[in-house]
Amino acid sequence: MFSIDMGIDLGTCNTLVCVKGEGIVLNEPSVVAVKKGTNRVLQNGNAVGLVAKEMLGKTPGSITAIRPLKDGVISDFEVTEAMLSYFIRRVHGRKHFIGPRVVIAIPSGITAVEKRAVLQSAERAGARRTYLVEEPMAAAIGAGLPVTEPTASMIVDIGGGTTEVAIISLADISVCKSVRTAGDDFDEAIINHMKKTYNMAIGEQMAERIKIEIGSASVMGDNEPSMDVRGRDMISGLPRKTVVTTEEIREALQEPVTNIIDAVTQTLEQAEPELAADLVDNGITMAGGSSLLRGLPNVIANATGLDVRLAEDPLTCVARGTSVYLENLELWKETMESDADDL
Repeated sequence: MFSIDMGIDLGTCNTLVCVKGEGIVLNEPSVVAVKKGTNRVLQNGNAVGLVAKEMLGKTPGSITAIRPLKDGVISDFEVTEAMLSYFIRRVHGRKHFIGPRVVIAIPSGITAVEKRAVLQSAERAGARRTYLVEEPMAAAIGAGLPVTEPTASMIVDIGGGTTEVAIISLADISVCKSVRTAGDDFDEAIINHMKKTYNMAIGEQMAERIKIEIGSASVMGDNEPSMDVRGRDMISGLPRKTVVTTEEIREALQEPVTNIIDAVTQTLEQAEPELAADLVDNGITMAGGSSLLRGLPNVIANATGLDVRLAEDPLTCVARGTSVYLENLELWKETMESDADDL
């Protein structure tokens, strides 16, 4: 009565929060600005999310903008706690004085220690009870796949830090592979390409813009676009700009894209014959922000011979899945890990 239960997609790039009955109420970058040498969040604890992302790569010496999650797991415990506290406080408001029950989506490949870190961060951020759900399961439910039926549903969830590939049947994961290659690796590949080819240093934000504007996994047509890229010349140390083509960015992205295709094909190879047979009809569904890379569904379709489709609004699938868990908490809670398991 005095609490708002919430589902959280705690992502490497973005954190999404949804509330029972209201859908997604918050979608902000997983970035926190802190005073250098401390973990004290700036602006009275409010330099989180969009405010902090704008500071990435542009901070003076006294401030550091931190992304506290790396490869889908917590790399900075205190800063994650501060970030979660801020998001929970913003959604929960001051008028509710009982901590919320929280469902958090986590990568399927994380260790017990990493799970413990998520549970502790949520608890210290003000959650009354925390439940953990595996990301591919949440993504499949959010994408509207028939996960409870005796038929195979395959999800490829490509986020910022991890790619989750899973075949699901009868409300459980049958085969799953989690690889730490995803959107951040696309950005990294672009940064390295600019260094090697043009002797130019660019920041994360510029790499992300290149990926979104001209990045692709397969040839998209005859007149492929190019764009102006600005950065620092590594020889003279001076600012300059250069023109980069879609074709060279596609070549730069080849390695991380190949790693993702390998994860998909290896998962299919481990599937039971009956489930593999179902996938001939059901195909593969893609979710996660990085699945929006142009041509990626075509490349996976060519590699597997299966139909590949993008989920509706792939960015929010995991968050929408946690919202379904929230609405059916009594029904699903036996299948989820929670902090109550330690009592």
